[in-house]
Amino acid sequence: MKSLRITLKIASSLDGRIALADGTSQWITSSASRARGHQMRAENDAIMVGIGTVLADDPLLTARTVPLPARQPVRIVADSKARLPTASRLAGSTELGRVVAVTAGQGSETLAAAGIDVWRCGNGVRMDAGEFVRRAEAEGLRSLLIEGGSTLAATFIRAGLVDEIAWFRAPILIGGEGLPALGALGLSDLKSAARWRPVAAERIGDDVLDTYVRSEQ
Repeated sequence: MKSLRITLKIASSLDGRIALADGTSQWITSSASRARGHQMRAENDAIMVGIGTVLADDPLLTARTVPLPARQPVRIVADSKARLPTASRLAGSTELGRVVAVTAGQGSETLAAAGIDVWRCGNGVRMDAGEFVRRAEAEGLRSLLIEGGSTLAATFIRAGLVDEIAWFRAPILIGGEGLPALGALGLSDLKSAARWRPVAAERIGDDVLDTYVRSEQ
C-alpha cells in the first residue's frame, strides 16, 4: 500500500486553463491564493514540478511563508532527459534545501556535480510514476505536493496515485487557446474516468479553493 500522500495543486481560470497560449501564467490567481499555496508547500515534505515548468518559469519552489518554515520541502523536478539547467534558480539554491531531478533512467554527472540528487526512475524514455513513488517512500518522504504542469498532473492521475486535488480557480476566462490544467488521460469511455468527492470549498478573496479526494466508488 502506498504511504506517500500526494496532493495535486492546480491554479486555473474558471474554464480550467493554467496559462495563455504563449505560456503566460503570472498571475492567474490572487496574491492571497498564492500565499495559501506557499503554506501548502510548507506543510508537505516535497514539492514536484515538470521540467517544462522549470524551463518556462525558472521557479525557486521554496515555501515563502511568514515566518519561514523551519525546513524547506525537498524540491523535485520530473526531468526524464536530465535537462535541468545548472544555471537555473533551483540548481543554484541547493544551500536552501535538497533538489532532486527524476530522470527516465539515465544519470547526469553535470547535475550531480551541481549538488543535485539524480533519481533514476523509468525505462529510458519517460519517468515511471510508480517507481518514483517507491523511491520517494524509501527516501522517507510521506507527503508530496504536485504543482504542474499539465503533463505531470495527467501522468499521476492516469497512474491512480493522486489522493487529493486542491483546485484554485480565479474568476477569469481564458478560452480554448489557453493551456489546459490536465494533459491527455487516454480515456475511451466515461466509466473509466476517476471519480472525485468534494470535501471543502473556500473563498479566498475573489478566488475559490475546492478540495477533492478520490472517491471509493
